[in-house]
Amino acid sequence: MPPPPPPLGRGRRRAAQVLDEALDDAGLVAARAALAQGRWQSARSLLARTGDDWDRRGHRVAVLAAEPYCAAWTREWLLAEPESADAAVLLALALVRRALRGKEEPERAREACRSAAGRVPADPTPWLGLLMLERELGEERDVVRMFEEVRGRYADHHHAHHLMVARLAERRADAGPDPLHEVYEFAAWAAEQAPADSPLAILPVIAHAERYRVLATAGHEPADPAASGHWAGRRARLVMKAAFDWWLEWEQEGHPRRLVDLNFLAHAKVCEGRSAEAAALFHRIGDRPTSQPWSYPGRDARTAFRAARAGALGTV
Repeated sequence: MPPPPPPLGRGRRRAAQVLDEALDDAGLVAARAALAQGRWQSARSLLARTGDDWDRRGHRVAVLAAEPYCAAWTREWLLAEPESADAAVLLALALVRRALRGKEEPERAREACRSAAGRVPADPTPWLGLLMLERELGEERDVVRMFEEVRGRYADHHHAHHLMVARLAERRADAGPDPLHEVYEFAAWAAEQAPADSPLAILPVIAHAERYRVLATAGHEPADPAASGHWAGRRARLVMKAAFDWWLEWEQEGHPRRLVDLNFLAHAKVCEGRSAEAAALFHRIGDRPTSQPWSYPGRDARTAFRAARAGALGTV
């Protein structure tokens, strides 16, 4: 006999709203399932393959860390490989998750994050763990400091910006709707700073959603945005315009800011010795490299790149 149909009514609607944190990352889903059974080797392989893709690494570590027995199995991993930085980072975020659930002392989670950060100074993920913790339990200055630590290692960190937007949206909850609230300013600034194709382009929309959450909780807006008209008509158009105007500008290859930003990124790749990535950027710039304000004094972009490829990186 065929299986019965799914239940109707409210229960079905609630089930449809359940979102798996792993999203569509099949490798992460498999590693999480293996970790739940005590097979930490899959998590080890997944994080090794992730490398320094910091956005993906932060997401994968945070999702693995949410597994209820992650801390126990990661300690087993550390017993087998005491020098593993990946295991130390995963354990740190597992303790953060436990602390946020009230099952671990926050200071122990902080110590684990700082210890992991000492093992891998370039990795923003331990600082992301501290940001997750301070966003819920810390003072404002601690949240800002942790965000700056993440951003100092990877300026376009997706998860960190979302956490900051959520925290900023909670300022002055009783003040009611304010089109000049600082969360909108922060989101617009971050979107403008982000490179082409960055998911931070939609951060202004996230800011409006987070602020609406806060206003609804405080009783200034209905719980249902559709009922309030918040996302309808002129107001919705203004929100979307603020989020995507800058993005549409990037579609214009000759836009001055696009050239300036691409030139800056190309020079950054030169300084890092990433010749292939720099070459791809200079190819996009074509014959229109900008010399100011991001170019090296007295040199245009192509000259700087050729000098770097010729082995003169130290003099560029």
